[in-house]
Amino acid sequence: MEVRKAVLPVAGWGTRFLPATKAMPKEMFPIIDKPVIQFIVEECLDAGIENIIFVTGRHKRPIEHHFDINTDLEKHLESCGKTELLKNIMEISRLINPIYIRQKEQLGLGHAVLVAEPVVGYEPFIVCLGDVILKDEENVLSRMMEVYKRFGKSVIAVFEVEEKDVSKYGIINGRYIEKDIYIIDDLVEKPKVEEAPSRLAIVGRYLFTPRIFEKLKITPPGKGGEIQLTDAIKLLLEEEAVYAIKIDSKVYDTGTPMGYIQTILDFALQREDLRDGLIKYIKSLIIETSEV
Repeated sequence: MEVRKAVLPVAGWGTRFLPATKAMPKEMFPIIDKPVIQFIVEECLDAGIENIIFVTGRHKRPIEHHFDINTDLEKHLESCGKTELLKNIMEISRLINPIYIRQKEQLGLGHAVLVAEPVVGYEPFIVCLGDVILKDEENVLSRMMEVYKRFGKSVIAVFEVEEKDVSKYGIINGRYIEKDIYIIDDLVEKPKVEEAPSRLAIVGRYLFTPRIFEKLKITPPGKGGEIQLTDAIKLLLEEEAVYAIKIDSKVYDTGTPMGYIQTILDFALQREDLRDGLIKYIKSLIIETSEV
């Protein structure tokens, strides 16, 4: 069965960015001139996934507005001759089939995925976290779909982190099969450095068989009463294989203030229209700091 749908859980409160997230979802924070969530949607489109299921909350309406058609804005851009901007906003609003479903209670990532079951149905689907941007020459979701076609089982994207950083991530214990592909034996959520089974960290991209819904329904709530996706995956492992694909993408975690700042700087340095001016400004800051 083909993978046709992607679930984007975007209902979280974004408390690390309060008070900014009181009115604006963190997924709509701009990376210069494009919101974070658009990068993830474009990644799905590049992989041939047009049915995007946003799991939202009552405070996430700006996401819906962003992916809707704005005829007044389009007419304005057309009259001003701003053809490139017009093309960009028309593509993002017209190429995807956005489906919005409410997560009425914030009961964890696992619960957010489960909320999407009525829309997903009994078919494989992708889950993309809404605050992680991947930069790679090769589309990661496409690679995951290729692994799924071969094995017919769930696939999780992982990347190698430094030993000191393993406690920040879910870490897999896996057996190497072939280049960049592992079969997962276990997952450990944010282990201590000395207890980590590897340095392969889950990166926020999942491809699940529909059996994950069965496991989410019987996953007991963990800390804070939340249903953890990792716990459901561990239950899934008891009955069927789950694979991991190691990626070499540049991973941008925009879900923390420092990660967000680093992402903006990195993307700005990659743009010809901003790079020289930014480097000049950074050098001036360094000089000022050294003189203090």
